[in-house]
Amino acid sequence: MTGFLWGNESDAFFEGSPNNKEGERESPPGREQENPLTVTQVNAWIKRILDRGLSTFWLAGEIGSITRSGAGHVYLTLKDESNQISAVIWKSTWEKCRFEIKEGLAVLCMGKIDVYGPRGSYQVVVQKIEPQGVGALQIAFRKLHAKLEAEGLFRPEGKRPLPNFPTRIGFVTSPHGAAIHDFLEVLRRRWPSTDVLVIPAKVQGAGAAEQIARGIELAGRIHPPLDVLIVGRGGGSIEDLWCFNEEIVVRALAASPIPTVSAVGHEIDVTLSDLAADVRALTPSEAAERVVPNRDELADVLHNVRHRLRTLLLHKVRDLETRLRGIATRPVIEFPSQMFDTSAQKLDEIERRLRDGTARKMESMDRAFENATARLESLSPIRTLARGYSFTTDPNSGRVLLTASEIQTGQIIQTTFAAGSVQSQVLSVQPQASAADSKRR
Repeated sequence: MTGFLWGNESDAFFEGSPNNKEGERESPPGREQENPLTVTQVNAWIKRILDRGLSTFWLAGEIGSITRSGAGHVYLTLKDESNQISAVIWKSTWEKCRFEIKEGLAVLCMGKIDVYGPRGSYQVVVQKIEPQGVGALQIAFRKLHAKLEAEGLFRPEGKRPLPNFPTRIGFVTSPHGAAIHDFLEVLRRRWPSTDVLVIPAKVQGAGAAEQIARGIELAGRIHPPLDVLIVGRGGGSIEDLWCFNEEIVVRALAASPIPTVSAVGHEIDVTLSDLAADVRALTPSEAAERVVPNRDELADVLHNVRHRLRTLLLHKVRDLETRLRGIATRPVIEFPSQMFDTSAQKLDEIERRLRDGTARKMESMDRAFENATARLESLSPIRTLARGYSFTTDPNSGRVLLTASEIQTGQIIQTTFAAGSVQSQVLSVQPQASAADSKRR
């Protein structure tokens, strides 16, 4: 195993301090025999030089011995073919480690050099540790994630619901792996009537991504169409699962016309296929639980619903029977003719009252007419003429002449009596004197 170190060259550690001017070197104190250094001072001087000369760096190596203290700190050695260096992982950093650290594992560490004065030794204080090779994968993962997320491939609003009762399920996976075995075992127990079509594909190594993407595309062209499509495998390391982070697979999932389920089988790490699929299942067994209902649970639900419906209908029937009995005892139902007899009697009474009222109204109107006729006759000018009166009119205009001043000498006038009329010519007019003239006389 070849180790390598990023940072300043090792011989630069002792040639000078970054705080000095260019070309100047920091000389250790105690050059004189009369003024020697203590061991503590030498260790402190070395620590100061290392702190100034080397900042945080990345180190690749293989884990040798490894021990853990009672306080929770981890002490280990990192080695290559010919050298080794001590390292320490403090408890706070160790608790963030998401993989198993063991002897012989190639790792990539980020840290800095520290001097442990009591033993006069130096060690690497590890601030971050990864399995060797993961760093590059993580960089590729983040880059592709940002690109596809910007295109909208992971939008929650684009997720499609799974069918409630699928009859045809497709599974893109290795036909010989544990994934399909676990899936079918759960499926037979929960919903055995469903047909499963396995679309073979490599799920690890070179060419796996292309085969998975081709299987997803093929599933969308199958007739009769599939109800749901599962893509996955039975877990593994991040390197094993990397084909599910390939762009060709992620785009195939996003473009699938069938609702998709990602079942990569790894609970800790999330793949890009998990984000692109409509539903994520942690394992193939959970995928079976997500895509089909539980037959026994559904039977219990249907039994409870049937019992509730039966109880509800019985209560409804009994309520209607009670209401029907109450209606049946009403007189209008038992003796319907009585209802018509009463109505006929009321109709006769109305007719009688109407007839009597109409006779009385006619008699009253007759009396009123006679009274009005009598009054009109008393006011009639004919009745007045019958008592010896007459009235004079202008025969040309028919206007009644009320005073002598309205008549001129020689004018033809007509006088009407109670019986007949005469026309005469006026020989002279003698108008009546006014009241003032009478007084003067």
